[in-house]
Amino acid sequence: MSSELGQMYDVFRSLLETSTPTEAVKQLEVLGVDQERIQRIREFHEQQLLSIKEMEEPRVAVYGNRETWYTGPRENDRAWPAIRSALEKSGWAPDAIKDLDASSTRVVSLLNHPKEPEFAARGLVVGYVQSGKTTNFTSVMAKAADRGYKLFIVLAGIHNGLRRQTQARLAQQLVKSNPTAWTQLTGLDQDFVPTENAASFFGGSNTTHVLCVVKKNALVLRKFARWLESASEYLQQAPALVIDDEADQASVATASINPLILRILETLPKAAYVGYTATPFANILIDPAAKDLYPSDFIVNLPQPKEHFGTEVLFGRYALDGEDPEDVDDGYDMIRSIPAEDVPLVTPVTKADVEGFTPEITDTLDQAIQYFWLTTAARRVRGTGNKHATMLIHTSMRIQVHNSFRAPLRRLRTHTLEHLDDPATLRRLRTLWDEETSRVPAEDFKLTKVPFESLLKELPGVLRDCRIIMDNSESEDTLDYDNGPVVAIAVGGNKFSRGLTLEGLAVTYFVRAASAYDTLLQMGRWFGFRHGYADLPRVWMTPELHASFRHLATVEADMRRDIDVYLHENETPQTFAVRLRTHPVLRVTAAAKMQSAIKASAAYGGRRIQTRYFHTRADWLRDNQKAARELVHLALDEAARHDAHPETGRHILHGITHTGVLDFLGRYRFHENSQECDAELISSYIRRRVQQGSLLRWNVAIVGNRAGAEDEANFTFAPDVTVGRITRARLHNLTGEPDFADIKTLMSRADAAVDLSDALRGWTEKEITDQRRKQLPDTGLIVLYPIDKDSRPSERREQFREPLGAEDHVIGVGLVFPETSNDSEVTWDGSYISADLSGIRLEDTDDEDLRTLEGEDAA
Repeated sequence: MSSELGQMYDVFRSLLETSTPTEAVKQLEVLGVDQERIQRIREFHEQQLLSIKEMEEPRVAVYGNRETWYTGPRENDRAWPAIRSALEKSGWAPDAIKDLDASSTRVVSLLNHPKEPEFAARGLVVGYVQSGKTTNFTSVMAKAADRGYKLFIVLAGIHNGLRRQTQARLAQQLVKSNPTAWTQLTGLDQDFVPTENAASFFGGSNTTHVLCVVKKNALVLRKFARWLESASEYLQQAPALVIDDEADQASVATASINPLILRILETLPKAAYVGYTATPFANILIDPAAKDLYPSDFIVNLPQPKEHFGTEVLFGRYALDGEDPEDVDDGYDMIRSIPAEDVPLVTPVTKADVEGFTPEITDTLDQAIQYFWLTTAARRVRGTGNKHATMLIHTSMRIQVHNSFRAPLRRLRTHTLEHLDDPATLRRLRTLWDEETSRVPAEDFKLTKVPFESLLKELPGVLRDCRIIMDNSESEDTLDYDNGPVVAIAVGGNKFSRGLTLEGLAVTYFVRAASAYDTLLQMGRWFGFRHGYADLPRVWMTPELHASFRHLATVEADMRRDIDVYLHENETPQTFAVRLRTHPVLRVTAAAKMQSAIKASAAYGGRRIQTRYFHTRADWLRDNQKAARELVHLALDEAARHDAHPETGRHILHGITHTGVLDFLGRYRFHENSQECDAELISSYIRRRVQQGSLLRWNVAIVGNRAGAEDEANFTFAPDVTVGRITRARLHNLTGEPDFADIKTLMSRADAAVDLSDALRGWTEKEITDQRRKQLPDTGLIVLYPIDKDSRPSERREQFREPLGAEDHVIGVGLVFPETSNDSEVTWDGSYISADLSGIRLEDTDDEDLRTLEGEDAA
């Protein structure tokens, strides 16, 4: 279909949102579209309806490395435009809305088409702590609703506070703008209560979307599961989206909650389950072969929003493999140390010390509190940003300890207010303010420092307004941001350890220990947005905790780099497992959630990687041709053996030195979108393996077609090394970049064994790895592919592919690394764990694609 006809078809589809097909055709006629074009549009539309109905090929486009039915919102959508409009009115920046639109579209594009007869998708979305995950999944729900999803279930944590907060957000952003389009099964103050005649919500006469926000509580989930089961005959008409907020909490490896979630999903014939969390460690370690919640279909990173204070921003991190430590940010100077001798003064050392414990206002705690009052006064002078101001004191999970802080904090507030005219007090406050504002200049955040004299005028009012709150499961006086501006010092524990947002949080005093990554990260309520006071946040903690958070920032960066492989490469969570750095003291997650984890390779051992993205301009392509020819010339000089198979277009040069490969990697230019093909990272890995006595030798293979009699179809690497060019058509280019080609698949599984003796085309990936370990345990393989610049797709593949259209011939590269038992030592001095994918049986779709492509080449 031409682009002009495609635009007309889009008009026709938009008309169908409010018209019958006959009425839509008449409107096209009014617009002046001729009958021939109308007929072609109708025929194409009928083909699309048939495809969706029969589910022979429900995907209609390629979006972000995946064939999908959804590439973005339409003009006539209702739910998403309402959210976008509300965000615009609330002051969201256009770029932030654009990022939200793109990231939520990405998630919806990974869901199943709601008209599929049955589906059971499993996905995971990884955000940042306090970064707006709720807004993202609300947007995903809106876009799914606009396309026909019927039932929306949100599993909203384990506490009433978070469930209520989520219900309020969804009611405001989804329901309020289109109240007649939604039926709510839960309310602001009411979790799920079964109603009569559940089937009536899902029958054909009820056209509204059904929304249910429930706690992950066994009693509630059991009632909800039974209620759904009573309507089972009608659920075929109700494609469901299940959002699991804080998906690592209670959902994984629990005796009660996990089976109930699975029971609910099994009741729904058409269900997409999407977990949302900032700490996905437990989720990506689920046994992939079990019938569980492992995100087998997709894992995606949410982009870090601008101005978000995350782990790396505050604590810095260590360099990842292949990075120059000088290029890694050390974070802002916002962390203050609590000396070891202060810890037993603010939290009981043992359980026996809890009874009768009375905390002391140590020098560091006094500094933190006084600084909080100063920042609140400064923010009042500025008059911008969040209207609330909160300080968190988190030293223990025990309610008795929380309550013990009430009297000392009240005495300090009273004493400070009574002595604000004391010269010694003023000198101390001025010194504290000047020291802190010099260490983190306001100008770094495009703000202006508030003079001490200006904030001093506001300080009495701040002290009088400041509430001392013990916020825990037993307290009656809790944080409530709904009834005017709040100034509060909140003392708490587990209630503040996940999900809940502390509005206007500026200062945290934190000595609470934790033994696992996810627990510790979720306690970091200081992460988030600090509009109008980005220069002012501070965290007081022990040096040991500071080091732990710096390690966690490194773990996060490493993990997200792995997850991005799914976005850029031809990998899925069933073929590539995200790897997690371990720590000598901290656990990755609870022991019960790691039972299926295995020790993982930290780098490239046992893997084959390949180029799939290319620029199409001549200068870039010719540079790569030159690099490939230089490598082949070197290999001909150095090779111990040259196996030539001109009848199949194969040449294998055995035993060149690693320096030749490193020189090639320094000259060949990989496309910047290629996550796996990072020349610096690969070269660094090779050098470290060489230091261990491995990868000193490499084999170079050229894989093409049989050379033709006419040079027009051939590519010459060197004298006596000429092969026929292969065909690799590109996917339709939806990026808008003119100089871009994505061929998706370059290398067949069999090519990874091209240099092995007795290689069989039918070997599995594992068999090839095993054979490489036996035959060439320390030898790498580099494969060169000459690709014809005009590569055209076969007729049956034209729906998804188009001619390569490069200005010169393309050189594709595949690299195969032998497996090693000590890969973790190659990259850093720790180790990695991951999910165990060995129990998954998959068809090799790459080889299926390549059989078609190679058939075209032969023809």
